[in-house]
Amino acid sequence: MGASGGKLRLVLGDQLSSGLSALAGLDPSADTVLMAEVAEEATYVPHHPKKIAILFSAMRHFAEELERRGVRVRYTRLDDPNNSGSILGEIDRAIEDLAPSSVVATECGEWRLQSALEGWRGSVPLEILDDDRFIASRAAFAAWAEGRKQLRMEYFYREMRRKTGLLMRDDGTPEGGQWNFDKENRQPPDMGLFRPTPPLAIEPDSITSEVIGLVRDRFPDHCGSLDGFAFGVTAEEAERCADAFFEDRLPLFGDYQDAMLTGEPVLYHALLSQYLNAGLLDPLDLCRRAEAAWRDGHAPLNAAEGFIRQILGWREYVRGVYWLKMPDYAETNFLNAHRPLPEFFWTGETDMNCLRQCIGQTLRDAYAHHIQRLMVIGNFALLAGLSPKAVCAWYLCVYADAYEWVELPNTHGMALFADGGVLGSKPYAASGKYIDRMSDYCRGCRYDPKKPVGPDACPYNYLYWDFLDRNAETLSGNPRMAMIYRSMSRMAPEKRQAMAQDSDKFLEALT
Repeated sequence: MGASGGKLRLVLGDQLSSGLSALAGLDPSADTVLMAEVAEEATYVPHHPKKIAILFSAMRHFAEELERRGVRVRYTRLDDPNNSGSILGEIDRAIEDLAPSSVVATECGEWRLQSALEGWRGSVPLEILDDDRFIASRAAFAAWAEGRKQLRMEYFYREMRRKTGLLMRDDGTPEGGQWNFDKENRQPPDMGLFRPTPPLAIEPDSITSEVIGLVRDRFPDHCGSLDGFAFGVTAEEAERCADAFFEDRLPLFGDYQDAMLTGEPVLYHALLSQYLNAGLLDPLDLCRRAEAAWRDGHAPLNAAEGFIRQILGWREYVRGVYWLKMPDYAETNFLNAHRPLPEFFWTGETDMNCLRQCIGQTLRDAYAHHIQRLMVIGNFALLAGLSPKAVCAWYLCVYADAYEWVELPNTHGMALFADGGVLGSKPYAASGKYIDRMSDYCRGCRYDPKKPVGPDACPYNYLYWDFLDRNAETLSGNPRMAMIYRSMSRMAPEKRQAMAQDSDKFLEALT
């Protein structure tokens, strides 16, 4: 136990970084670090069992590492009979037992918990510090956003490139003469090429095995499988996973980051975001390693830039939007979508092979890459008019890297256009042709992506046109939608009617 009068330093499950601001200036002779596995954080949505297991095991390993460094840690396990079940409850218990002079915390990643922490009124002062593990602070993003009519990621990304110097020439221009190589990152899958080295698998140690048993016993009703758990749970293991990505998969990540292939859930993706978002990896370090791989000739520029853009651009940008717009952001529903989530989101059992593959993989692995999330699952949710709240809750449940600050803007804004264009200038809506071009999923499907209507037509086809039709009043004035609405106006009335009827029949069957 820490000496009376020392500081109580709170470390949350997504703050497992030795350089965390709450740990700065720690006095091992007086201060105590508080960590707790609490039911409230594991169940406010029914998180995937693998996600809970990653975090609880990573927390236990982080606590052990602190103790090896001589730091006092008050660690509450989930099955501790005195566990209060909440973070605030554990703070109160620790204060009663330790009588610290104050509580020091790093700002929370989610508005829900940050609001609760700010509203806490204890017997000692509470100091909440900025989370400086991000490259752009919340205040810096707000300053960038002030006075702008549109918060486009591309312009924020350019500012971040200038700030960090990543992929920049001495004269202040971007390497390669352009900021963004996204057009070079859309190659469809090549069946002869796609045999990438799989991600590094980490064998569970005794701590992780104990946590897996605990999670299996305590959360039997949470959707998703614990089988085949092979995630890293320490900074050292996360670094080894990063090493494997940069060596084996980064060179082709750029070309094929939008591709999807049956039986290849990761392809050339990094599978590092769950470590990054929990604090086990440093975002700027990863970006510098990608840049070094390009400068050393190990990876092409479109691969390095594409990887850096995902972190320096999107990750920092969506966090900025989240904190700038919450809490009202989560309540928006621009397209007035209210359909409940279909049952197959929890089972993967559907005749649509693309959804069966992506949802099945998600439930099994707690992972799907960004195109599977956006252009298969998210696109379906958009076209079918599913409730944004229900869809966002599902995404938050099922992915190991999902925290509301990153999940909500990506799902609510980018995938569902529920924010009315804060993130994207138009909805990411697509017919079955996109999935057919960027994957092999259609080959194993009972539906035909080339048929627009009829019992064998791909549902994405008629749902796409029906989505445009039922949202015409809202979307037809969008300049980026003008061409497609002109095409729809030239469509034969009987064809439009047939697609509307097929859509109605399909959507009725969903519920």
